[in-house]
Amino acid sequence: MRYRPKIRYFCFIFIFWAVGFTPFAAETPDWPSWLPEAPPLPEPEGPVIDVATVDELFQAAEDVAPGGTIRIADGHYMMPRYFEITTDSVTLRSASGDPRTVILDGAESRHGELVGITACSGVTIAGVTVQNVTFNAIKINNNRDVQDVTIYNCIIRNVWQRGVKSVRSPDIPSHNGEIAYNLFYNERPKRFEDDPTDTEDTFGGDYVGAIDLMDAVGWRIHHNVFVGVAGRTGCGRGAVFIWHDSRDCVIESNVVVDCDGGINLGNPHKPGDVDMHCRGFVARNNMIARAPMGAITAVYTEDCTVAHHTIYDADNRWGRSIRLVRGNPGFRAENNLIAGHPIRLEDVNGDTAVLENNVEDAVSAWFADTAAGDLRLTEAARAALTPAPVVEAAPADILGVERADGTAFPGAHEPEGDSGP
Repeated sequence: MRYRPKIRYFCFIFIFWAVGFTPFAAETPDWPSWLPEAPPLPEPEGPVIDVATVDELFQAAEDVAPGGTIRIADGHYMMPRYFEITTDSVTLRSASGDPRTVILDGAESRHGELVGITACSGVTIAGVTVQNVTFNAIKINNNRDVQDVTIYNCIIRNVWQRGVKSVRSPDIPSHNGEIAYNLFYNERPKRFEDDPTDTEDTFGGDYVGAIDLMDAVGWRIHHNVFVGVAGRTGCGRGAVFIWHDSRDCVIESNVVVDCDGGINLGNPHKPGDVDMHCRGFVARNNMIARAPMGAITAVYTEDCTVAHHTIYDADNRWGRSIRLVRGNPGFRAENNLIAGHPIRLEDVNGDTAVLENNVEDAVSAWFADTAAGDLRLTEAARAALTPAPVVEAAPADILGVERADGTAFPGAHEPEGDSGP
């Protein structure tokens, strides 16, 4: 069953351009009421440039000083071309702090990418919607030394390759980025007309995902919601996909609903100069409902931990939930709660994987609302499940409730106090 967000009305705007792109304007689903919302950003400390037109926005990118803020007034900004930030410690943000009030729209742009970050560090993009983009909504050009990026409280909508994309940069890895409290939402699966490069002869209409990072070190991806990011045939990429010699990243407290893939650590394709795709990762407390290509897939990883996930995908057509492929030495899967198919070891190191206290026979009655991806535990789950020892890598649950007494329920949600549905 695919998630159908509550939509009060539809207003479709049909605009056809050179590649036959068709932007839609259906209402974006609300942030889940049970999931913590983004804390507000502090007020700007450096110089502020206020903008209210597209021309002022592009001029501000040229004029802003290091440490400055470009503050955007409420409005729908039809972007004519690619927009780029190249100055250190700049914040691009809405004046209101509400991403629904400032829309950067790529429907009429002459370029396939919309917002870029190049040759700078400490950039924050916050409180805006980026929508209707053929290729990449936010492009991190880390091959030109981009560090300490923050993407915060944004809506990234109807993007037909990647919502956030970084590129291969083995000589200059990108350190300490953060992607948090964003909503990634495509209102329908990808079609051939969305992307002229994705054809029957290339990717079959399935070259689409939300976050795709390469050469990432120390990144944290947390408290994001992903809805409906899917390819033409249901074989799209992961909501979170990290590869190419990435290290020490944390992926936690995200909610994935009706996306083709959940969390992909690595890729079967591994160039000769890459030993492992992901090393020292921790993925914890994520909820994943219906991901046909797999909720969590590990390919060419080392010393990675996958703990306290809740996965609901009883009808998965490939029989996948957590899956290890190729080589994954030092892999640990602990205290995960799965309604669907058991963990699969298709792996030369499968006999060395540590699999502890995973529950693989969960039922829908244990969860608050499987259709909406709300996989908090119900009273029925509390009665049926036996707590297990706390995993050191996951000391608190998806809502920040501490697992303080030495034991914890399996899955992302610790049903104690007021944290239950």
